[in-house]
Amino acid sequence: MDIKSIFEKNKTWVQEKLQTDSNFFNELAKGQSPEILYIGCSDSRVTAEELMGISSGEAFVHRNIANMVPNTDLNAMSVINYAVSHLKVKHVVVCGHYNCGGVKAAMQSEDLGLLNPWLRNIRDVYRLHKDELNAIEDQTEKYNRLVELNVQEQCVNVLKTADVQKAVKEREITVHGWVFDLHTGNLIDLNINFEKILNEIREIYRLG
Repeated sequence: MDIKSIFEKNKTWVQEKLQTDSNFFNELAKGQSPEILYIGCSDSRVTAEELMGISSGEAFVHRNIANMVPNTDLNAMSVINYAVSHLKVKHVVVCGHYNCGGVKAAMQSEDLGLLNPWLRNIRDVYRLHKDELNAIEDQTEKYNRLVELNVQEQCVNVLKTADVQKAVKEREITVHGWVFDLHTGNLIDLNINFEKILNEIREIYRLG
């Protein structure tokens, strides 16, 4: 890719937006009021706005390797704080995807240097669900199931945060777990029952 071509593509994009709405950028500059916080994977094949079919300003987006929400990651915690407590989003979405390189790497017994502490979070998910995963003989099915279970556990991590617990008490907010299927382009709702999960973890993780 010629990096300079990006600026030409940007000019084309600007003109297309202005042709549709001559006031598009003036409105965009006024501020943001997204209803969705999207936490997804950094994978170059998985773009948040495109797969959801939404426009600029409709989602506050955070991406990292394997869509993780570790409580020690100040980046993720700051994003949740800002989106939930200041932007007042109504939905928090954790979206994983099949064929995730981070999840696959965590399934291998290999020293990956700097990635080790990050991938350990995914290995912890494997440990929690070891019996279910080890009962799956087909490696692709096991891989896909770990992707789903990782999304589920990251939703649990979202619910452990003070910002989300406070929002649940004070207003309407929902936590969702999705998986994007690269083979079909479809979004799959894992139907995470966030209220049930919150009730189950409340005794230990309740913050007020």
